[in-house]
Amino acid sequence: MIELYGIPNCDTVKKARIWLGARGLAYAFHDYKKEGADLDKLAAWADAAGWEALLNRRGTTFRALPDADKADIDRAKALRLMAAHPSLIKRPVVEHAGGLLVGFDVAEWERALG
Repeated sequence: MIELYGIPNCDTVKKARIWLGARGLAYAFHDYKKEGADLDKLAAWADAAGWEALLNRRGTTFRALPDADKADIDRAKALRLMAAHPSLIKRPVVEHAGGLLVGFDVAEWERALG
């Protein structure tokens, strides 16, 4: 089973959902806004993909953080920030039988799920 994590109004998540639907791939959707982000799951993802790959530093949520929160980010701090502010997690994140995908890269998704 494919588990898709994200925010429903995110354009990238919308593209990913369309991509999955066009290929007839069933998935369960985890909405961060409604269900939050689990710290243990974030830690497992960080082990698999690296916390740097998970942390979305480009979005408005990161830019709006106090300077103290943006300074000296390490794995533990990044995980705490992402758990507290799920919009900081790069989207989408997909758990599938073969591993983990972070972000929506069509070529990578084709290789992993196509």
